[in-house]
Amino acid sequence: MGDKTFHIFMYPWFAMGHLNSFLYISNKLAERGHRISFFLPTKTQPKLEPLNLHKDLISFIPITVPHVDGLPPGAETTADVPFPLHSLLMTAMDLTEPTIEASMISLKPDFVFYDFTHWLPALARPLGIKPIHYCTVNPAVFGYLLSPERKHNVTQADLQAPPPSFPPSMIRLGAHETRDLTSNMVKEYGRGTSFRERLTITVRDCDAICIKACREMEGPYCDYIERQFGKPVILAGPVVPEPPTSALDEKWAKWLDSFKDKTVIFCAFGSECVLKKDQFQELVLGFELTGMPFFAVLKPPMGVETIESALPEGFEERVKGRGVVHGGWVQQQLILRHPSVGCFVTHCGASSLAEAMVTECQLVLLPHGVDQFINARLMGGDLKVGVEVEKGEEDGLFTREGVCKAVRTVMDDNSIVGKEVRANHAKWREFLLSKGLENSYIDSFVQKLHSLLI
Repeated sequence: MGDKTFHIFMYPWFAMGHLNSFLYISNKLAERGHRISFFLPTKTQPKLEPLNLHKDLISFIPITVPHVDGLPPGAETTADVPFPLHSLLMTAMDLTEPTIEASMISLKPDFVFYDFTHWLPALARPLGIKPIHYCTVNPAVFGYLLSPERKHNVTQADLQAPPPSFPPSMIRLGAHETRDLTSNMVKEYGRGTSFRERLTITVRDCDAICIKACREMEGPYCDYIERQFGKPVILAGPVVPEPPTSALDEKWAKWLDSFKDKTVIFCAFGSECVLKKDQFQELVLGFELTGMPFFAVLKPPMGVETIESALPEGFEERVKGRGVVHGGWVQQQLILRHPSVGCFVTHCGASSLAEAMVTECQLVLLPHGVDQFINARLMGGDLKVGVEVEKGEEDGLFTREGVCKAVRTVMDDNSIVGKEVRANHAKWREFLLSKGLENSYIDSFVQKLHSLLI
């Protein structure tokens, strides 16, 4: 392209979904010769090492997470602590400010990409470094929750509907979804700052907002953000992770190979989602009810030590040979690509949805957290590429029958909804994998970053 290459600092929030997302874009940029200094917690480095595809250009810089009273010894990422302690982890990350400043002074990058560390722009700008907010959530989530159209003291009722000039959409939130959300927005997130204040400053002080999104799919939401925040919005495109070069573990490959194509239900809820015991049991009983083979990767439910002790009485005997509930880590991308897997029951985390959209697995949407609710409405309502499990309006609980119904709907060739979902998923999969799409987005992304340096 004739333009000089540049050096970028990456400093994502210490959550695996954020770390992975920042590494995916790092790989795309390093592919074009740009140099990346990637800051991450010390013990997390080995987990990300296999995903670093350009070790000559992407340097991992390990950070020791400072001790904060109340944080368990050795805790580094949100996967290591329950949700109520995330604020303490944010406090610990804020305490790394002097280390990051010293690195900026000595290494002099062109840009720093960040998400939750709202103090970074004030460090970067005097050094001639451009602060870039790299948004790991969907633009619809960003616009819906953080729009300046929302008044500062946002209420539960306010959040049930989109902001006034939000693009036409099926996105709405239920009472049970906004209850926790409203309190979490104003809770302290790091010492002396609420979650909403932190993100407001983060966006206010950046030079540009970069989002992993495609104009063809999410254009109206991107335009809305640009209008509302008065900042350039630079789209990175789909940023589809490269297919893993490793092979699927023999144990799981052998088990999956024993079933016909597109017959297995795969369920995975990420590294942080922990269900209550009754909901955990409803979920697995829902899989049993389908009569189909299933492979569920779940954390032990709240207050329970092991997966085995949480399973309903007699369950293991009844599903022997066709059902597995596993509590450890698995190679999700490889399982999603296995020919026997036909359905993916997902918590609607952004990374999981991105991985699933480029496979032939049909989506069953079962969101559990803030951005996941909006992701589910976008995928199930606006794009119609999946079916959401029905939940109680007030209590937000799902039933085994609801799980079974959603799975059967997407797996049924003769269902009207199933046919529509399959056709839409196939259309968007073809689009996301279309030749040249990603390259054109990343090339444009790089050009727009260059224009910020001029």
